[in-house]
Amino acid sequence: MQTPFEKEKHVYKNDAFAELVKDAIRFFNGTPVQTLPPQTQFTGVGVYALYYIGRNSLYEVYSTKNRLEYRFPIYVGKAVSRGWRQARTSISLLNEGNELYTRLNQHKTSLTFVKHLEPKDFMCRFVIFEDTSSDMISTIESNLIKINKPLWNAVLDGFGNHDPGNGRYNQAKSDWDVVHPGRTFADKCKGPANSLKSIMAKIEAHLNLLK
Repeated sequence: MQTPFEKEKHVYKNDAFAELVKDAIRFFNGTPVQTLPPQTQFTGVGVYALYYIGRNSLYEVYSTKNRLEYRFPIYVGKAVSRGWRQARTSISLLNEGNELYTRLNQHKTSLTFVKHLEPKDFMCRFVIFEDTSSDMISTIESNLIKINKPLWNAVLDGFGNHDPGNGRYNQAKSDWDVVHPGRTFADKCKGPANSLKSIMAKIEAHLNLLK
């Protein structure tokens, strides 16, 4: 016999979890800021943010706000081990791999290919999640994005894209690659991309909210 539906019996609430997330966000915001990537290689997985401090006029609002204190990330991301989504990664691999450092270094490489952006104009901060705390990675990433609404997450999508590989270049070039051409794999994408004019209008509207 089927039980009558009562929504309240399906709603999970736990104030302790909400406080744990807030604590992790506070810890994240207090971590030391590093170059992109940090000068010393390290192991671990986790969550990171990139802060723009350069002279590109398009992102002047970010460089201005980050001049005294790094509180306005232009991009937030995560780095996890291969097999993480399928729960096939052991605790030892989580702690011993260098996925977070590698991801930050990949971003440096991306920036070297495009015009008007340079790796030296970005700083980063990150949190390493070890052992079972790695279960929080996606939650902390999504909360940082929700709180900060970074431009390259909220509006200008595609910075974190990888080479789609042979046979999949029929997809469209990302908005980020339209604004910042130069990445070799993006130039191979032949699908119909959004116009630069329409993308710039969305960027301008978003940046006006930060001023």
